[in-house]
Amino acid sequence: MSAPVFIAGLGVVSAIGNNVAECLTAFQSQQAGLGSITHLNTIHSGQLPAGEVKMDNDALALKAGLPPHISRTALLSTIAAREAWQDAGLHRLRGLRTGFVSANTVGGMDKTEHFFQQFLPDHRHGRLREIIHHECGSITELTADQLGIRDYITTISTACSSSANAIAFGSRLIQFNAVDVVVAGGVDALARFTLNGFHTLMILDHQFCRPFDDNRKGLNLGEGAGYVVLVSQKVAGLLGQTMYCRLSGYANANDAYHQTASSPEGTGSFLAMRSALEMSGLEPGDIDYINLHGTGTQNNDIAEGTAIRRLFDPNYPKMSSTKSFTGHTLGASGGMEAVFSALSIRHGIIYPSLRLETPMKELPFVPQTKFLKDVPVNHVLSNSFGFGGNCTSLVFSK
Repeated sequence: MSAPVFIAGLGVVSAIGNNVAECLTAFQSQQAGLGSITHLNTIHSGQLPAGEVKMDNDALALKAGLPPHISRTALLSTIAAREAWQDAGLHRLRGLRTGFVSANTVGGMDKTEHFFQQFLPDHRHGRLREIIHHECGSITELTADQLGIRDYITTISTACSSSANAIAFGSRLIQFNAVDVVVAGGVDALARFTLNGFHTLMILDHQFCRPFDDNRKGLNLGEGAGYVVLVSQKVAGLLGQTMYCRLSGYANANDAYHQTASSPEGTGSFLAMRSALEMSGLEPGDIDYINLHGTGTQNNDIAEGTAIRRLFDPNYPKMSSTKSFTGHTLGASGGMEAVFSALSIRHGIIYPSLRLETPMKELPFVPQTKFLKDVPVNHVLSNSFGFGGNCTSLVFSK
């Protein structure tokens, strides 16, 4: 990339922690956040595990400083984005042109579902305040208001690559001098619509997911939010603190193979990874760690694995799927995993893939199964591949 873009702050809330420090501790202890569904009112509670954030809406609202009738999506977004903002120290600077690029796929659907549950039997019932923030962009605007961001606000929704695309777009805004700072990432909360939809596709595992295991049965859904603060080189100097890393490359590709499946050859995955590496000026051998998209479905893991083999064979970097900890958080996954990638570089750590016992017979490599620390991590490749073949890869560099 011509003009460097740095990551100055991180914020995350997930099934394994309510902030960055708690998530890092969970990784170190190899403690997953998957379990029975308790906060979402669903017939699948007790049958399908998920990665729920361990706070109810009242607790989230108190932490976010918003009323409890606001969508869970907006509450999670505000908590994580505010942590990233404060971590970057942006409150110390004035006069910066600041943007907020946030992704989600569910909007305020959790509250919409509650409204219609009361409204349909009797049209005199139901609170209209539960549906006014239904659409995805409304969630972004609620969080931007909390942060006081006015210069540039937009929402991206490209399925599971959404927040990775938000980070790529945020970087472009800085490179083209449209803004000085961008808070970029994404959020998604669990909703019955999402859970039922994935269950209909028959790609949910009734046990804890096993990404890249030969006996994998599917994914576990999760919820959460993850944001990074992207800054120009000038702002990085003004902040006067050590940056986490650089966003050195990114790319989006689409294989247009199927509405909900990746091409068996992993065409979109391969193109996204290769193009991101080209932008960063790196060779495959320079990558120290791959944060896999790694959902645990039959189709996704073989497609991603085939693309990795094509690009990296015969020298494979360490790799793992952090979704084995958090579940698949859909529109939030790219943002959350960008946070985890930056932490990998800052602390010299490699995350494990949990519950991986039988390596996939089709692939010549095996993801990492133990937490590693004090290892040199200079470059991380993070993959986020969505429905419709929308594939995005990000490269983070020390």
